[in-house]
Amino acid sequence: MHILHLYLSPEHNFFGHHGQPAGQASMVEVDSVECVTGKGLVGDRFFDFKEDYKGQVTFFSHEVYERLCEQFQIMGVPPSVFRRNIITKGVELNTLIDQEFEVQGVRFFGTQESAPCHWMNQAFAEGAEDAMKGHGGLRAKILSDGVLCQM
Repeated sequence: MHILHLYLSPEHNFFGHHGQPAGQASMVEVDSVECVTGKGLVGDRFFDFKEDYKGQVTFFSHEVYERLCEQFQIMGVPPSVFRRNIITKGVELNTLIDQEFEVQGVRFFGTQESAPCHWMNQAFAEGAEDAMKGHGGLRAKILSDGVLCQM
């Protein structure tokens, strides 16, 4: 698995905003990020959110991003728009659900698909939520401390 982008956001834009306007916090691209066992990514909005949280970190496939850009004829919109932390290349993320895996020496457990929500239609393109079903990314727990870097 290759890491193409790492993103953090200190605030929620969609989570907890149902029935309200989306937040305006941008995703910040970083060169490296500290992973803390059972807590998440230092500096991210979900860091130490709650005990045993299933979405301590989220992964999203660059291949899915490219397919969506082509499908919706979108250019110039970065993958950060999907609000996932780690943009990967070279792995089918759904195969990691209910699996332990390692990236750059950090161990993770894939808990479930990071299912798209209705906000994707606003954030990317009308119809994005349906197009992403089954390909929304991966939510995971962090099983060991370490640092991930863009490669």
